[in-house]
Amino acid sequence: MTTTDKERLILASRSAARRSLLTQAGVQYSATDAGVDEDAIKDASGHLSPAELAVELAAAKALAVSRGDPEAWVLGADQTLEFDRGLISKAATLEEARARLAAMRGRSHYLHSGLALARNGSVVWSSVDTATMKVRAFSDAFLQTYLQKEGDALLSVVGSYRLEGLGSQLFEAVEGDYFTVLGLPLWPLMNELRRVGVISQ
Repeated sequence: MTTTDKERLILASRSAARRSLLTQAGVQYSATDAGVDEDAIKDASGHLSPAELAVELAAAKALAVSRGDPEAWVLGADQTLEFDRGLISKAATLEEARARLAAMRGRSHYLHSGLALARNGSVVWSSVDTATMKVRAFSDAFLQTYLQKEGDALLSVVGSYRLEGLGSQLFEAVEGDYFTVLGLPLWPLMNELRRVGVISQ
């Protein structure tokens, strides 16, 4: 898979995982931080479901960058976590992360990964995919070890885990696409990038 010469792609995200996924998939792109106020968007979007909010956040990022570079294709991506019928944000402290993980123990939650592709200051495509995360009944001792080893890195990820790291041991099963869990549903994205000519057919 190769990127075509005629179209440019910008990833409006500072996520290392998303950048790595695009790179490993052979997609040429540049990346920038969209600089949007996610908390303000969430406050103004209380009427949306967690899945709809993931798309709304992705669209806001794509549009923010597209307005400054209208000729490029701009990809926005975001992820929300739904647990106990509510929206979960990133933990502010490790104690908050501990309490959240303890509450999730032995239960399921949902990761919604939203995508939006913009050009000329308008969203031309969007998508959302959901993965069901089944947390195992881990021990208090494991939780303590996990928090000590992962440390403050847990404060930068929704759910207080990274599935590609020690966080994989928190789960007994995952229903859904692995790329969705990492925050970038690749299959629908690749299809759309081929359709608009960003990557070759």
